[in-house]
Amino acid sequence: MFGKGKPKVVASAEKYPGALDVDGIDVLQNAVEVARLWVENNGPATCIINPGVLQEPEMFGMLMVDCIRHASRAYAQAHGLSEEAALERIWQGVDMERDRNTTGLETIQDAGKSH
Repeated sequence: MFGKGKPKVVASAEKYPGALDVDGIDVLQNAVEVARLWVENNGPATCIINPGVLQEPEMFGMLMVDCIRHASRAYAQAHGLSEEAALERIWQGVDMERDRNTTGLETIQDAGKSH
């Protein structure tokens, strides 16, 4: 299921203001980071993916579904929605983006290179 090696750990909270603080979350001690996601106010999203962690792309898809299910619970608790309503709205957003991407893709490794 997992690829080779663990990626280098960065102290995000100090280096990136607004980063999620994961210090003290014991279940992460034996885990490896797969992705980081950022959004700018009225701006683009930045997604950093480490494809070497999960050997098969399907595993990434399964992880995204798990993430969406956790997000529905977080939105429900934070905004007074039912988990079902939050989940439905998240899937609506996924379907909207799949049907018509709102942004193009620029790969960081390719930024500044002439094609």
